[in-house]
Amino acid sequence: MTGNVGGTTAKMAASSSAGRVLTLCKQFQNVLRISSAINTPHCAANFTKYQPHIYREKSPLAALSWSTPTSYVGQCRALHTTISRRGLEEFFDLPENWGETSVKSGAPWTAKQLRTKSNEDLHKLWYVLLKEKNMLLTLEQEAKRQRVQMPSPERLRKVDRSIIRLETVVTERETALRLLQTGQEKGRPGDWRKNVFGYVYWYRFKEYAIPWYMNKRYKRKKFYTPKFVEPFIRLRIEKNIREKARKASLKKKTQAKLLEKFPHMKVSAP
Repeated sequence: MTGNVGGTTAKMAASSSAGRVLTLCKQFQNVLRISSAINTPHCAANFTKYQPHIYREKSPLAALSWSTPTSYVGQCRALHTTISRRGLEEFFDLPENWGETSVKSGAPWTAKQLRTKSNEDLHKLWYVLLKEKNMLLTLEQEAKRQRVQMPSPERLRKVDRSIIRLETVVTERETALRLLQTGQEKGRPGDWRKNVFGYVYWYRFKEYAIPWYMNKRYKRKKFYTPKFVEPFIRLRIEKNIREKARKASLKKKTQAKLLEKFPHMKVSAP
């Protein structure tokens, strides 16, 4: 009997020690997981810090292609176009362009070219154009401060045109997607309506907390044109036509006077 009790006690002690060892192993495994999760961003930062920047400095768009998620380290990187070695220097032009009276630049992006790009490429190109615009605005302000001519000021107009066209392409895609999903051309549903003066405008629908027949503010709005306003509408249209004809006649007289003084001048077609 005593031997059985001793054997049972030994088994319980062995099982308890094995359980403690298993618990310690699990705790050690959790510590390793936490430490690896903490060190991974540091490894990614070190990897990107010592990455070669020769090709990035030449093309900002090419720099973005380096951040493709080909590995776990690439996935941890955030979207940015700034080289880690450069800071406020990117608000100024390249050193080789300093002191130059003219700087070579390409043509602005056309809408036809932008329509062939994917949404991701347009997103990257937006930040590249934004950085270029900030750099040119800084250069323009510095030229004003020093009272000198800004080198190649047409670059700023090219960047502005590219940004406007990029916004137009993005709006076209959003409108097409909205038409496909909801059948609405506008982002906010509405309808063409007339006011009491006969003007046609786009009325955007709104949500109210109470029904329209109980809403005094909504009932004050008038979406019709009274009959006594129709003669004034005709007078307004007649006034606009006369104003347009007067401007055309004045332009024709001015061109005739200039042609009389300068017979060899080329007159633009009306």
